[in-house]
Amino acid sequence: MLALILFFTLVLARLTTLDPLAASALAQPPFTSLTYGIHAFLWWDEHVANLHLDWARLMVFSHVKQVFAWEDLEPQRGVWVLDRADAIVSAVEGRGLKLVVRLSDAPDWSHPSLPGRKDRDFVDAPPDDLGDMAAYCGAVAGRYAGRIAAYQIWNEPNLAREWGNRPPDAAGYTALLRACGAAIRAADPAAILISAGLAPTGTYDQTARPDDVFLQELYTAGFQREIDVVGVNAPGYNNPPDLSPDDAVAQGSQRFFTFRRVEDLRRIMVANGDAARQMAILEMGWHTNPGVNPDYAWFAVDEATQARYLVEAYQYAADHWRPWMGLMTTIYLPDPSWTPDREEYWWAITTPEGYVRPAFIELANMAKYCGDRVIPARAPDSPEALGLVPVDPCD
Repeated sequence: MLALILFFTLVLARLTTLDPLAASALAQPPFTSLTYGIHAFLWWDEHVANLHLDWARLMVFSHVKQVFAWEDLEPQRGVWVLDRADAIVSAVEGRGLKLVVRLSDAPDWSHPSLPGRKDRDFVDAPPDDLGDMAAYCGAVAGRYAGRIAAYQIWNEPNLAREWGNRPPDAAGYTALLRACGAAIRAADPAAILISAGLAPTGTYDQTARPDDVFLQELYTAGFQREIDVVGVNAPGYNNPPDLSPDDAVAQGSQRFFTFRRVEDLRRIMVANGDAARQMAILEMGWHTNPGVNPDYAWFAVDEATQARYLVEAYQYAADHWRPWMGLMTTIYLPDPSWTPDREEYWWAITTPEGYVRPAFIELANMAKYCGDRVIPARAPDSPEALGLVPVDPCD
């Protein structure tokens, strides 16, 4: 018996060494690995929205992420404004694309107990009554049942500014997930539920929790029972995508300043017995700020580097992260209202003025790996790249 125990212990140790991120644990992942997504802003300008959806097709990306802001859909309790959402769902379908909807941006009426004002004191805040959140989530899922592929529930709850300027609260966010997720499942059981992407940060005070600390707190709160996929955010800062967190520390940087920070979070999933669950990157990119905003200028890269790093990030994931990585979402096809003084302007792969950065071209033309299918890389002047010959994206 002791010999058998020793044998199986050695086998388990060997398997752990060969498969430290437990890729073999996934049997039926919700997303094809990989799934190529782009975060767009389709709400206010229908002409730009249609153009950007055409660009997503030209990129051979299959999924488009769009915020369905609660404050826009239900500006007053019980008063629903859904015409723009209807048009977006139809426009995405009409191009053979799939929609990922972020549910967030609570209206002021939903949290009357909260002092301060949105956009000045905080970005988002949970509602006082989670029943109101459930009604919002259920209304969207019921209206578009079978037409929205996945839902991202909230964004960056490990930051106080995304939690009503209150200390981040993993148990509170898990309760919000439970209310929203149950309403979606009741209305559209086939939809994929993704937890919010977490902001990579080392700050640990009343304003923020490190993403790894907060993820463990979420597991302690039992959040995995409420979702299908664990969401993460993966900005690369100014580091190449293949730089490991260990090497970043050795170079005097931080673990969370790397694209491969995702692997630290995956190890937390494995340690909590959740290796069979897939991950999704909800925001990934490199910033090209030329110095307009000093808070972002320190990790800016030039446009050629932005393009190269994004392509290399997808390639790294294809080579090392399948099948536990599913959806990977690049930021952004920009909001047409953005101006150069906004930091988001410099994450985007095109500009509101219509300038196409090299990253757009390189992402469109790179090879794509999705399940057993490979869409080969193409020359920039090929008929496929010019849109003369359509290429179907992966599912």
